[in-house]
Amino acid sequence: MLLKKQTVWLLTMLSLVVVLSVYYITSPEQTKNELASVQEKAKTEKENSQSNSKTEAKDEKTVVSTVAGDAEFEKLRLELDEARGEKLEELTAIMATTDLPADERMKAKDQMEKLNDIARKEDLLETMIRSMGYEDALVRADGEKVRVTVKSNKKHSKSEANKIILEVKKEMEDINIVAVEFQPSK
Repeated sequence: MLLKKQTVWLLTMLSLVVVLSVYYITSPEQTKNELASVQEKAKTEKENSQSNSKTEAKDEKTVVSTVAGDAEFEKLRLELDEARGEKLEELTAIMATTDLPADERMKAKDQMEKLNDIARKEDLLETMIRSMGYEDALVRADGEKVRVTVKSNKKHSKSEANKIILEVKKEMEDINIVAVEFQPSK
């Protein structure tokens, strides 16, 4: 006895519905309150991990803190992030436009990658400078210039500034001008 394709398909779907129904009925129920508590626990854990972003030293190793050092630094970081975000949105709009030739869209894509790369390098440099023993650092790359602002209680010297400049030039090879400014911590 030969079954038609439609019949086989119908029997398969019906058996699938039956299996899923049995699974749904026999599975343990989860009430909305339980789901809310699970989501609340996850949210609390996420907030705790963000607020406790200081790392503790074990075996006398270097401690790197990602906690913001100063409101002024945070304000400048936010402004820089907003400006980059707007530029990335513009470039995304250019890439999405089908009226433009492919080479212009590729240029926009390259600029997006360059902006993301610069942001990544700035974050890396800030972390490296903090690991050198400074309280906080702000790195802003603009074209061929990089401005580094370092917050420290230490007595700053030309040799300390030169170490920072060397690190910046090592990370960003195409940079010609690096300015280092020291700010005393409060």
